[in-house]
Amino acid sequence: MNKFNPDKLSVEFRKGVTKTEPIIPRRYTLTHSDVTAELFLTIGLSYAYDKIDNYMRDEVVGKWINKEGFYIYCVHLYVDDPNSYNFPTMRNLIFRRELPLALEAISYGDREFFKAHPQLNNVPIIVFFMSVYPEFNKVENCGTFENYKYL
Repeated sequence: MNKFNPDKLSVEFRKGVTKTEPIIPRRYTLTHSDVTAELFLTIGLSYAYDKIDNYMRDEVVGKWINKEGFYIYCVHLYVDDPNSYNFPTMRNLIFRRELPLALEAISYGDREFFKAHPQLNNVPIIVFFMSVYPEFNKVENCGTFENYKYL
């Protein structure tokens, strides 16, 4: 796993979203550059589909939901390669290796939001590893944002 470097993170807030509001709908799209190792976090009312590379599909997308009065942060990862160049086994390993860095980038990039809503640091992060293959199609609890704070 690479170490998170805040200098390599760019954050964009889209129309309808401020550094502290709203909680719902608040959607996160995290992409990166393999060449420069830069991370790009877009926070908006919807996912930033214009930032997603339809060829690679290696983005991390997440959103807050309220389930019976309790908040949950949901992450969706596309394990299958839409172009069959990378096998799901490799993509699954890469996502699992890089997910802590991605969650740290989201936590750091939206730190004013977490300061305004400190209770959200302790809600479950549920990750959906999406695949047509049962061995990779998983739902897992990956802790809380308290576990992914930049020090």
